[in-house]
Amino acid sequence: MKSRFLLHVCCAPCSPYVVETLRTDYDVTLYFYNPNIHPEEEYRKRLDELRAWAGKIGVPLIEGEYKAAEWFDAVKGLENEPERGARCEVCFTMRLSEAARMAKKMGFETFGAVLTVSPHKDAVVINRIGEQMGAAAGVNYFTADWKKKDGFKKTVALGKAENFYRQNYCGCVYSARK
Repeated sequence: MKSRFLLHVCCAPCSPYVVETLRTDYDVTLYFYNPNIHPEEEYRKRLDELRAWAGKIGVPLIEGEYKAAEWFDAVKGLENEPERGARCEVCFTMRLSEAARMAKKMGFETFGAVLTVSPHKDAVVINRIGEQMGAAAGVNYFTADWKKKDGFKKTVALGKAENFYRQNYCGCVYSARK
């Protein structure tokens, strides 16, 4: 019997390679908690696409609450930070803390994130935060840099095959300005 793995996902296009890889060893459930995605129309578009894809491939999906106001409060004062800066660290902490909490609550042995598949994200920072949040919640964090070994290229190719909508920003209004 495979151990249960809760995978935090930001969108369908970033997920196929990671999900495909993890499913060989784990019973994967997706977790969509992304209060950073704006506007809400964009959030709904990403969630709807992920929901459809998860259903198609037979992977359970847990949908977190859309707490945009809490995200804006958390990053207040960091609006002008560059991508990969302090605002991103606060955002990763918020999302991975919630993923760790949900993993513990739902009895998952391990949790992780697709976030490191992006060449625009710092895997060292994400993994450090994930490990800290996992330790605080009492659940194992799966450390990975999914963009390595052509992971980003593979996930892009798989996403194109699925005809996924690929957004041109991470999701937050501040990254969309750039």
